[in-house]
Amino acid sequence: MELHILEHSLKVASIEKEGIQICTHGLIKLAFLASKTRCKFFSLTETPEDYTIIVDTEGFKELPQSEHISVADATWLALNVVSGGGNASNSQPIGVTKIAKSVIAPLADHNISVFMLSTYQTDYILVRERDLPMVMHTLSSEFTLLRVVNGEAVSAHSLGVTNGFVKPKMVPRPVIHPLSSPSNMFCVTSLDPDTLPSVATLLMDVMFYSGGSKEGGATSEDSTHIRFFSFSLIEGYISLVMDEQTAQRFPNNVLFTSASGELWKMVRIGGQPLGFDECGIVAQISEPLATADIPAYYISTFKFDHALVRRKPERSHIITYHNAATLYIAVVSTLQQFVQSQTAHVYFGSSGKYNRKE
Repeated sequence: MELHILEHSLKVASIEKEGIQICTHGLIKLAFLASKTRCKFFSLTETPEDYTIIVDTEGFKELPQSEHISVADATWLALNVVSGGGNASNSQPIGVTKIAKSVIAPLADHNISVFMLSTYQTDYILVRERDLPMVMHTLSSEFTLLRVVNGEAVSAHSLGVTNGFVKPKMVPRPVIHPLSSPSNMFCVTSLDPDTLPSVATLLMDVMFYSGGSKEGGATSEDSTHIRFFSFSLIEGYISLVMDEQTAQRFPNNVLFTSASGELWKMVRIGGQPLGFDECGIVAQISEPLATADIPAYYISTFKFDHALVRRKPERSHIITYHNAATLYIAVVSTLQQFVQSQTAHVYFGSSGKYNRKE
């Protein structure tokens, strides 16, 4: 397999909910007027806490300076695992579950922090630019390393990390952060960029003006229904992650969907903001799911992480899920078994959250 190091230099930022209005001019330009900017990598994710922006340095220029914007203190590079040869656009991506043990776990073992962005098209592993030499050395034995330059994948030269490099011992990786699961179900989809103008008004409503009201199907008693919406425009491809109520607002035949109308259950990771320095958070979640062969998307945001697992896995999977509730229990059960095997004890809190007890 090949590991592509993309040419984008990225910034990760958080926009407070009360400050979004001062940023909409730039965000609308980045999302809907791509021809008017040199930005090639843009992602916006709304959570109950804030908006997370992942954007290249050209796109970052479109955002104003504001006390409502917090920027992670690093420049990030995006990695992409593909199979097969040819240029980057012709290679087939490998899902996040499949790269858990080959990419995410080794980086965690070497204390390299990652920031994940799963999209409809592929999965991006973001690493700090300063960590790239160690990343390349860690993964060079398993992958052909290529750098993408002007859209073409060329051989990546070693950056010279040899002295003092010691392969770490594999250590148990217990789940140490609380897990919770909202009641709404989600879809991961896309649309043809040519149809973007026809739904631009709807998308602007969803992205900036719908957060204060409950969408259809969410009642005042439904306290576990959360606000989550992700829009990515990366190298001309659009990816959308939204709950099924939001998806129903779109005209028929606009969104790309599977014949089965596949929906995904969310597991949120973290009881308090996770920060950017802790290593192994993605690995804690993705490794047990990979072991159980449970497909998953993974989206990191400025404060919390989010795993999306298939509502109805294939029959070959260990557990058959009959509804959203049993799905969540089954996913957490997979994680629970892993944690218990590492001598930790877990329990369900009264709030429905999954916690770790020393």
